[in-house]
Amino acid sequence: MTESPTYGLRRVFIRDLQLGARIGVYASEKGRKQPVRINISFEMRDDGLDHPGGVGPDIVTRVVDYDGLSQRIRSYINRAHVELVETMAEEIARLTLQDPRVLSTRVSVEKLSVFADATSAGVEILRLRDQVFPPAA
Repeated sequence: MTESPTYGLRRVFIRDLQLGARIGVYASEKGRKQPVRINISFEMRDDGLDHPGGVGPDIVTRVVDYDGLSQRIRSYINRAHVELVETMAEEIARLTLQDPRVLSTRVSVEKLSVFADATSAGVEILRLRDQVFPPAA
């Protein structure tokens, strides 16, 4: 009987990233930016457990670069108009899962100026690596 590998997970996150985005389906939303709030968390294998004392080496290459991810998200947001918050969340999830070490990601996108009597309206999704990038057969 072969035992499956045991490892922990590390959750990395970017919270409350607020950007101006060209988003929306209504004519009043076209041609202008409106504020959105983006939250991302993703899980990756915690390789620290493979090292004595449970702490891995203090080197940047063993972790996902969340600054690089935030820059890719900003670039995507600035590229073109997006109709749906769902589309924006899916693309951000895809960008996050491009790093092969990321196993899953949770992304929320909120439009902050939709309703006068609500803080926001939006969507949250959870995507697994194999859903977005199926393993090769």
